[in-house]
Amino acid sequence: MDTKLRVMLIDDSKTMRNIQRTMLTQMGFETLEEAQDGQDALSKLGAFRPELILCDWNMPNLDGLEFVKQARSRGCTAPIIMVTTESEKTKVVTAIRAGVNNYVVKPFTQEVLAARITETLSKVKAAA
Repeated sequence: MDTKLRVMLIDDSKTMRNIQRTMLTQMGFETLEEAQDGQDALSKLGAFRPELILCDWNMPNLDGLEFVKQARSRGCTAPIIMVTTESEKTKVVTAIRAGVNNYVVKPFTQEVLAARITETLSKVKAAA
């Protein structure tokens, strides 16, 4: 797994961002940017140029699904992993159709997150 990647964490919960930041740091990721909602994330996309995005679904101002649609329409090609409590099959399908590359249901362990990141990055690499 390439831990040199620039990773953006998008979640309205500061606690959740801290948990993810800790997990990612322990995995060796160093370049992390945080956003508190989809709107905040969109404003940081251009300058930060993330190479991997972990995005919550349920957020105020601009939710994760809407963020994904807008990011994709702006040409953002970074792999996006939706990190959410939403586990309904229809929701997962909706997210994937919108441009999400993978899905992690909260609560999750560092092992699960690491596996999803590895899986996502190898799928993206294979498709390139």
